[in-house]
Amino acid sequence: MENHKELKSVAKFISDFSTCMMAVGAQTSRIERNALRIAKAYHLKAEMLFFQKTMVMTLWDSRNEHSYSMVSRIKPMPLNFEINARLSHLSWRIHDEHIPLNRASKLCQRILDRPRVNPWIVLWLVSFANASFCRLFHGDFISMAIVFVATFIGFFFKQQMQKWHWNEFAVFILSAMFASAFGSLGYLCNWGTTPDMALGTSVLYLIPGVPLINGVMDIIDGHIVTGCCRLFNAALLVSCIAIGLSAILFITGLVTI
Repeated sequence: MENHKELKSVAKFISDFSTCMMAVGAQTSRIERNALRIAKAYHLKAEMLFFQKTMVMTLWDSRNEHSYSMVSRIKPMPLNFEINARLSHLSWRIHDEHIPLNRASKLCQRILDRPRVNPWIVLWLVSFANASFCRLFHGDFISMAIVFVATFIGFFFKQQMQKWHWNEFAVFILSAMFASAFGSLGYLCNWGTTPDMALGTSVLYLIPGVPLINGVMDIIDGHIVTGCCRLFNAALLVSCIAIGLSAILFITGLVTI
């Protein structure tokens, strides 16, 4: 009975730890290594299986006499590389310093409760970054200004819609529409000499780079199912961006059937 309680407590901690890492954008093999490291610190063995929205895990004691299995749902969370790095560091601390489970849980919760970067700072930085992309593709300064404002508008509404818990695909379609609507002003008002760059780069901030990279890395590392799920989800998001951009092109008359 005591073994069962211990397995259950450690399994719940590792499950919460792993699903948080998956939600904030960690690579699957990295999550697995960290989870196995924690299990080893408590003299246990772990077997894990990851999917797009769930994780299945079984813990065994050192003699393979008792086991505990659980299925955990991966909660939606914004990408956060700081949490990713801090949780990885925590797994090493648990392994090297033999931190008790109760204290490890508090340290993990403390990492998750850290205040996030002010969304207004993120909004301004993303807008500047996307305007820089426009310049990188040889857009003029007027086009850069258009892209800055377009990104500011689109990303602001994206933040608000995510706060309202709207469907992810609807968020991407509408965000692409808001950004490209302002990005098309270079064509509609004859502003600048590179209106094509302004329109094309106005939606680049929506490109799901992390899922695309993680999907490829997961497949290379042998996590075929998880990698394919991430790539398929990223492909759907890219399709949503294309739908939003195409809708504005038809509405403004820049493209006709």
